Amino acid sequence: MLLEGIETLITLSKAKTMSRAGSLLYISQSAVSKRISNLEKKLGKKLIVPDGRNVQLTDDALNLIANIGPTFNELRGLIYEQQSMVESSMIRLDCSETLVAGYLADILGGYFSQEPYITLTTNHTPRIVENVQSGKAHIGICAGYLPSQHQLMTFALFDEPFYIVSKPRLTSLPETIITNDLSNPANTYQYAILTQLNVTPIMQMDSYMAAAQLALSGIAPALVPLSVIKTLQIGQQHCHHFDQLRPLSRPINICLRPSTYRNERIKTLIATIVDAAPKAAYLPSA
Repeated sequence: MLLEGIETLITLSKAKTMSRAGSLLYISQSAVSKRISNLEKKLGKKLIVPDGRNVQLTDDALNLIANIGPTFNELRGLIYEQQSMVESSMIRLDCSETLVAGYLADILGGYFSQEPYITLTTNHTPRIVENVQSGKAHIGICAGYLPSQHQLMTFALFDEPFYIVSKPRLTSLPETIITNDLSNPANTYQYAILTQLNVTPIMQMDSYMAAAQLALSGIAPALVPLSVIKTLQIGQQHCHHFDQLRPLSRPINICLRPSTYRNERIKTLIATIVDAAPKAAYLPSA
């Protein structure tokens, strides 16, 4: 019951609402409330307070998550490692949405026809790493820098270039730009580089696709990775690459728990992706 309550509190800290937390945990909103209430009684501390439609975590709750969160993820991962995998066990793959759309759809489509016991989810890189650490996912495919001390095995696929997408033609770097969320730990490196280039982020989107569409509408140029350009089939006349942008490339990595790599099915899947992904990344757009 204690571990169940901590898992619910950690999920609630990210979901912000009881209903959203319930959806992520596949339980009802009332079950979320009951788990938090039981945890508060167990610890003798108030953990949440109402905040309109959302909930606000107390300082005690934030301290609890900061102290226990990483250990809790590792504990879940250790429990996961005790589970045996057979030929019909589902392989859970968690991946950046832009990578699925831009590079991996054809690769995985062919593989799924041979290996029916695979399931795929999409997330941002920090959540992918958490899911792999805790055993919720066997394999993660991440875009951007991984958090420090993740203690996972990694396979580098390639460095993905960024382009400036703009409706009007550009002859030099723009002074203002639309970016993806720079508070995302996988993207924070971009802010320092843009500052050095005297480029000011004026909007931060949760989706590179949204940023690209705003740029094509003429609102402002946007910083967009190649995978999104390929997915949206953005014409070359709207894509601009400058030498100053080279440091902005984002690393694409596979990550997994070291023990997971002992499974031959997972080794074969990783080898297929490692071989095919860099080739797909540099195919010309349709």
